[in-house]
Amino acid sequence: MSQDQADGQTRQQANGLTYAAAGVDIDAGNALVKAIAPMVKATARPGADSEIGGFGGLFDLKAAGFTDPVLVAANDGVGTKLKIAIESGQHRTVGIDLVAMCVNDLVVQGAEPLFFLDYFATGALDVATATDVVAGIADGCRMAGAALIGGETAEMPGMYAAGDYDLAGFAVGAAERGALLPRPDVQTGDVILGLASSGVHSNGYSMVRKIVALAGLDWTAPAPFAAGASLAEALLEPTRIYVKPLLAAQKKTGALKALAHITGGGLPENLPRVLPKDKGARIDLGSIRVPDVFKWLARTGGVEPFEMLRTFNCGIGMAVVVAADSADAVAAALTEAGESVMVLGQIAQDLDAPVVFDGTLDL
Repeated sequence: MSQDQADGQTRQQANGLTYAAAGVDIDAGNALVKAIAPMVKATARPGADSEIGGFGGLFDLKAAGFTDPVLVAANDGVGTKLKIAIESGQHRTVGIDLVAMCVNDLVVQGAEPLFFLDYFATGALDVATATDVVAGIADGCRMAGAALIGGETAEMPGMYAAGDYDLAGFAVGAAERGALLPRPDVQTGDVILGLASSGVHSNGYSMVRKIVALAGLDWTAPAPFAAGASLAEALLEPTRIYVKPLLAAQKKTGALKALAHITGGGLPENLPRVLPKDKGARIDLGSIRVPDVFKWLARTGGVEPFEMLRTFNCGIGMAVVVAADSADAVAAALTEAGESVMVLGQIAQDLDAPVVFDGTLDL
């Protein structure tokens, strides 16, 4: 090979296209895996060691103590709440939301969450941002007792605007055969308890963002409904994870008949999902302790009460159906586990709608 040929080959290699030049930084991905490995390891539980790096995650049901389990799976996202995190630069808690939206859907079926996987997609990977997000996911997994056994980070140039990302979560749980909810004995006269939400949770944020825009507020402005917090901090309050209190109450009393996770659609849409076709719910709106954030949203946006009820949780993150003679024991067990419990109403039949509301919502 002549010197000119050698020089030409060197120039071709130096100017050759790389994956990084195309917008995908493999080194950044490796740095993220290294940064999150200790967080992931901290979610280990019986059945999973939470080691990452393989092609798939493993879970040993026998080691987790199950005899004849039925598996239950759920997946979800965080929705446009992510826009507030992105625009404010506060990414530490949306991972908790991601886990909560999945594991709360598992526990309503009587299942104990076992493991969780996440999907993080972005245009250009920012290791610090992704590390904050995964740290929140690990926090949520520990709150739920689920092992974070794997995930996927997808860097897709051209698919997302600069700084944008999206999340999806996947959770699997299990219940012993015969312990699944709802039970078939939900009947007229059963009591409906409500567990307080921690705020807006992860539904209705397209309306939230619209109202904030109408109010002309910046994310750094003081929250009009939460002293000492910025608007972004207050609206990013993570979704409450109800798993451990509900499992503890069921273990102690055995009296939970049905559970409803109050997400998009609110009480009107979510309660009927767990009730027999011939039964409905009668709810006393006056029994709901409405957090100030919902009062501010309703007044600032001029949102009618029923529209609030079908868009937001309005203060109730989980509904619990129990026999009337078990209501006090269940409420006591949930209170002991750290929940704020309200008596919402009761199961009825021959109603004009699946959920009938009495009284007035305190907006």
